Amino acid sequence: MIKSGYVYIMTNKSKTVLYTGVTNDLCRRVFEHQNHTNPESFTSKYKCHHCVYFEEFTDITDAIAREKAIKQLSREKKNALINGVNPEWEELATPEGIVWKRELWTEQVKRVIEEITQEIQKQ
Repeated sequence: MIKSGYVYIMTNKSKTVLYTGVTNDLCRRVFEHQNHTNPESFTSKYKCHHCVYFEEFTDITDAIAREKAIKQLSREKKNALINGVNPEWEELATPEGIVWKRELWTEQVKRVIEEITQEIQKQ
């Protein structure tokens, strides 16, 4: 059985720190970050409690590969990725559920990924 997955970006209140992660349950994982279930973690130390970006995958291995790719991006490119679909850096996922409508979000993410991929290929 192939498991689905998410890659996501969390930030702190002042939006100065970004954390990129991968999970098979986005809402559970956001809860864990917000409630410091691992008090020694990066997100606990830097108070990254706000999910401002995510992508959903039907296969967890694709989510893991995407997480690795996002982690290699510069801060500027990560900001562009977030700004392309969430310019206000609003909370997108909470322990109670995903805030954004999936269909709209998926289309926005696809468009931004295409734009950034084209920009990277030009360099």
